Amino acid sequence: MAEGGIWSEPERAKRVVEEVKTLKRWLEPYHALKRRVDEGLELTELLEAESDVDLDLQRSLEAEADAAARALEALELQHLLRGPDDARDALLTIHPGAGGTESQDWAEMLMRMYTRWAERHGFEVEILDLLEGEEAGIKSAEIEIRGENAFGLLRAEKGVHRLVRISPFDGQARRHTSFASVFVYPVVDEDIEIEIRDDDLRIDVFRASGKGGQHVNKTSSAVRITHLPSGIVVACQNERSQFKNKATALKMLKARLYEKALEEQEAKKAEVDKQKTDIAWGNQIRSYVFQPYTMVNDHRTELKVGDVQKVMDGDLDQFIEAYLKQQAGRAA
Repeated sequence: MAEGGIWSEPERAKRVVEEVKTLKRWLEPYHALKRRVDEGLELTELLEAESDVDLDLQRSLEAEADAAARALEALELQHLLRGPDDARDALLTIHPGAGGTESQDWAEMLMRMYTRWAERHGFEVEILDLLEGEEAGIKSAEIEIRGENAFGLLRAEKGVHRLVRISPFDGQARRHTSFASVFVYPVVDEDIEIEIRDDDLRIDVFRASGKGGQHVNKTSSAVRITHLPSGIVVACQNERSQFKNKATALKMLKARLYEKALEEQEAKKAEVDKQKTDIAWGNQIRSYVFQPYTMVNDHRTELKVGDVQKVMDGDLDQFIEAYLKQQAGRAA
């Protein structure tokens, strides 16, 4: 970066800065792990030199070994996140399946689960668009989750999620099965060129339907954009300003078009379409059983966890890591 004249070429300088950041993401944890291993070896040598067992030294060695193991696991996970878009922020969409209030309530539960997961990782969460159900739950949600490797981690969550429980909306307390779909897109950088022609857009404005006070409901601040060539529709109503909602909706559209371009370029559209199957029986990637027993079962990796409440509170990392390892093994 000390090379003369590089800062006179903004685009080149930006690429170099990104490359440096990428290298640092690998080198810094590697050197930190190496330091821990070296310190552990030094402690081992000290213990071997002692004639009597030094309990304090032994506990220090055990603590270093545990810390080194955790650092190694983190580095291994980072190794699984090397896709071209893995480091990007994520756009996450949630839609309930058939079943009315039951499925809409399940969709809202999933939105809460992913919000809790993001908070555990220190990620930023912004609800870009939210359509509430008439009685309970949501009809759809579009959430942006910002943080390093957000897309790379959340891409493991694409698919249909199934809930089995005693329905709180059933007066006879019968067991119900509900479905909701989750799809994830990478957030596109502003400098990535995705051509969006004004003639290809239909822009509609309407009054926001959600909670937000008199101003939100009495002015046409919400924006819906339809990309005519692709049929992609995005909407945003979280801001009071129509201008801000339009800018956010265009950002969402750009992300969708970028994802679509990648699918076509890599000839993976059929595979992605398979992930967008009917939100119903036989298509779920994971089942969450609340009654008659508690169990979360990932049907792809066969990982089962008994503490369903902990999972609903955002403890998803074990499912995500199992999926990423499975995919890495298939690609090897």
